[in-house]
Amino acid sequence: MTFFQYPLAGLLVGILVGATGVGGGALMTPLLVLLLGVAPHTAVGTDLLYASLTKLFGVGMHSAKGNVDWQVVRRLATGSLPAAAATLLWMHVTESNGIREGMVITGLAVALLLTSLAMAGKPWLNRIGRSVRINEPIPFLKFQPPLTVLTGVCLGSLVTLTSIGAGALGSVILVFLYPLRLTPVKLVGTDLAHAIPLALVAGAGHILLGNVDFVLLGTLLLGSIPGVLLGAHFGGKLPEHVLRLTIALMLALIGFKMLMH
Repeated sequence: MTFFQYPLAGLLVGILVGATGVGGGALMTPLLVLLLGVAPHTAVGTDLLYASLTKLFGVGMHSAKGNVDWQVVRRLATGSLPAAAATLLWMHVTESNGIREGMVITGLAVALLLTSLAMAGKPWLNRIGRSVRINEPIPFLKFQPPLTVLTGVCLGSLVTLTSIGAGALGSVILVFLYPLRLTPVKLVGTDLAHAIPLALVAGAGHILLGNVDFVLLGTLLLGSIPGVLLGAHFGGKLPEHVLRLTIALMLALIGFKMLMH
């Protein structure tokens, strides 16, 4: 790749992140591994910081428009941040950051395929959540907070290990847990707001593990910052189902490609 292709990659992924809240780890990490030849553990660490800084610009616009549900963000972070710290400690103690590249690629591929399936089934999960919320409101609201915290725990570990899940899987689970409360645009803003502290904590840990390429990070940010601002501005004006199915298909294709890598 030439120098200008790095910012271009950041620009394209940034637009998707700003418009959908999805694409930071799910697209950039495979791109770094498959096209740029970056070592998998370095790709994960670099992408976590890339995602956190990219999403920081997008969430500012969403917050200004009132598109962030901060209570949901706090619930998710209550589970995800301690889980991320615990996962980083485990990686340090077991020295698993040096795990064989083939195993990392397989793990990334499986995470991508699961994410693709979850995104494709997002409307179905939303309908189930809506039905339960309307027909059984008292028990649903009772279990909503602890299930949100548990979701954060799962996302914290997954994102720290693979950099995938904060946007894609997080948004799918939230449409089930908050079917009436989170509109499509508010879902994106809330998902972005939670992903930032999670990616920062996980990324900081990967810095200590030596898994971050700062030169690569800088070139990606040259394109991603304007990209995420464009995506956040036009995101609510694009057909949600078209974006969702397109990204789901892309993730599935990338996942299969990584399995055959």
